[in-house]
Amino acid sequence: MVEVRYNCADYPCSFENYGLRVYENNGGLMERIMPSRRLIYCLSLLFVLLSSSACGESAGNMIYGNAGSKLFVESFGSFNEPWAMTFLPDGNLLITEKPGTLLLVKLDDRSRVPVSGVPEVAYGGQGGLGDIILHPQYSENHWVYLSYAEENATGEKGAVVARAKFNHESANPKLENLQILWHQTPKVSGSGHYSHRLVFGPDGKLFITSGERQKQEPAQSWTQNLGKIIRINADGSVPPDNPFQDKGELAKTFWSLGHRNLLGIAFDRQGYLWSHEMGPRHGDEFNLIVGGENYGWPIVSWGDHYSGIPIPDHDTRPEFHTPEVYWVPTVAPSGLIIYDDSMFPEWQNNAFIGGLRSEALVRIRISGKQAAEVERFDMGNRIREVEQGPKGAIWVLEDKKGGRLLRLTSSK
Repeated sequence: MVEVRYNCADYPCSFENYGLRVYENNGGLMERIMPSRRLIYCLSLLFVLLSSSACGESAGNMIYGNAGSKLFVESFGSFNEPWAMTFLPDGNLLITEKPGTLLLVKLDDRSRVPVSGVPEVAYGGQGGLGDIILHPQYSENHWVYLSYAEENATGEKGAVVARAKFNHESANPKLENLQILWHQTPKVSGSGHYSHRLVFGPDGKLFITSGERQKQEPAQSWTQNLGKIIRINADGSVPPDNPFQDKGELAKTFWSLGHRNLLGIAFDRQGYLWSHEMGPRHGDEFNLIVGGENYGWPIVSWGDHYSGIPIPDHDTRPEFHTPEVYWVPTVAPSGLIIYDDSMFPEWQNNAFIGGLRSEALVRIRISGKQAAEVERFDMGNRIREVEQGPKGAIWVLEDKKGGRLLRLTSSK
């Protein structure tokens, strides 16, 4: 949306349908005008709009952070509700689309090929095909790990994590030998807060974010794995050193509890695990994840219920982990990397978070176990996913139908 502000109160006009808003000097949209003068003035403003769009083409390839950084932007095409991506050793990409398509994207010619063998997904709401990552020894074993929503015979839904061998030797890439490793338990009604982001730890264990499916109370339950971070072995078995060994069989898979909707998880170069989660009405969080800790949802939050009913703040209950960073108002975080490459040496060990409602890329400086937001880039669209790519570029996926794949670099 282009905004034009002017000081003359005699010529109000609105070109909102053309991506232009015109404001009077007090900031309000003006509405009173003589029809003939309105036409003349609006035609003049349309000329200004077209001129500014042409002049802004080069500026449109660059975005600026509010701390003075700049990033060059290149688009690699648009997708149908893209949700996640991961880079293959050859530099090409696997991209998931929420309705259930997995694409092999070749960056040299920008071609894309559908991958067969993807399991059926429960598409709708926040559900569908979700995350995708590679096994740490992918070059040797070709395992890819993916998450998705599934539906049972009675219409209840839950997230699933599976792995499969990725065969892309032929012109028709496919997933083979699909194995189910984990289910959200129990399946419930509704289509929200699956979370189901994936990351491998330095110890080779698989961490899964399991949202509380908008049911709140299960986040504190030992008999449901909703609202938890899960830690399992790469084959789906349960490590014997998980923290909750005396809370029942299901709880032996838990790494932490008291979570809401976690759409980003990553390890930093010191081996610390970080995750963010959406708060209710505001109160989004960026947390250092420690095995055995309780993060408080739904008992505490820096946000409030959507109804306006307040929730006690974190500082009222010291037994719960307090977020290292929280946001009021919301940024609606989605996607997370912790940068560790050379294109942006000054950003080593900085976290980058996509913003949905905020339409931003948020940079967080991490110092040991402390973190703070230091910069925000206005992306102009909802950002669903963030990844670090070849040569240290930062890649993002925009949200929803038509969401673009963007490469962010330090120079053209």
